[in-house]
Amino acid sequence: MECAIFVAKIKNHDITMNIRLEEPKDYREVEELTREAFWNIYRPGCTEHYVLNQYRTNPDFIPELDFVMEEDNKIIGHIMFSKASLTLCSAEGRLQGKNPSRSEEGSDYTQGGKAKDGVSTPLSTARGAGGEAIPSWTFGPISIHPDYKRKGYGLQLLKYAIEKAKEMGIGLLQMEGNIEFYRHAGFDLASKMKIHYHTEPRESDVPYFLAQELIPGYWGKREGTYCPPKGYFVADENPEAFEAYEATFPQKKKAFQEGQLPQFCQSCGMPLTRIEDCGTNIDGSTNFDYCQYCYKDGRFLQECTMDEMIEHCSQFIDEVNKQMPKPMTKEEYKQMMRGFFPMLKRWRK
Repeated sequence: MECAIFVAKIKNHDITMNIRLEEPKDYREVEELTREAFWNIYRPGCTEHYVLNQYRTNPDFIPELDFVMEEDNKIIGHIMFSKASLTLCSAEGRLQGKNPSRSEEGSDYTQGGKAKDGVSTPLSTARGAGGEAIPSWTFGPISIHPDYKRKGYGLQLLKYAIEKAKEMGIGLLQMEGNIEFYRHAGFDLASKMKIHYHTEPRESDVPYFLAQELIPGYWGKREGTYCPPKGYFVADENPEAFEAYEATFPQKKKAFQEGQLPQFCQSCGMPLTRIEDCGTNIDGSTNFDYCQYCYKDGRFLQECTMDEMIEHCSQFIDEVNKQMPKPMTKEEYKQMMRGFFPMLKRWRK
């Protein structure tokens, strides 16, 4: 079994750590760790533990890069990697080839310049000759127990995993995260490599979207767009299954707190910043997915299509423009919603 025992100097203390591959006996413990690590960090509650639970049987999952970190035989950290893909842009910036909404189940990472089955892969094929979606990779969740955060453990685990990814011939990583942390592991803004995030304007320097080329020249001077693999949206696509899974854990209080990612109503796109903004479930508890104007007592207040919701929301353009650096026309606002709304839970297909 893959295992590394080494002494690292963390905060001026010598710490003995063991990093090894995750085993089935670790699964529940690692999911509990992941839940503790992410609870209320990026959103009220979290879904990362369910993503991990479901990902282990996903074709995009890379078991050779599924590591746990131990100290004194206690699991204190975990990281997993996934196959992904990038869709190349033409010279005019238009997407070419396949839809980047998920990685190709048939694509595989290479090892030492060869495909996983040992057959050499022509460079033009590996890089998507003809404008096809080309292989790339991502990672996460990466979890460190709250008692061990901000002590250097996460960086040690990440650096170890990246070195193993290089040894396997993985050429390019991209992910969403805090540049102030991930720059120490070699990441920079993906926009500097002309890799665009699927929900952001092509010309944007997206501060949370990062990339790193592990094999020099793998990406080169290409330009493309990235969408996270479909497996990362499993909780949104299967809300009943997620709630049933979540019910197997001890209850924890969901809350809005400083530093979270912006939260939006998954029906109308209204920003959610306070409990008072949120709708309610059938038992009267807070529903953190929908606003009070769309959802109450476990049901939607309007039975409508996505286009009808867009038309309804467009009447509030004057209020929206108060928050915008440049005012939009009503038609521009509707066009923006047509691009945004298909990603909301209520309208996602």
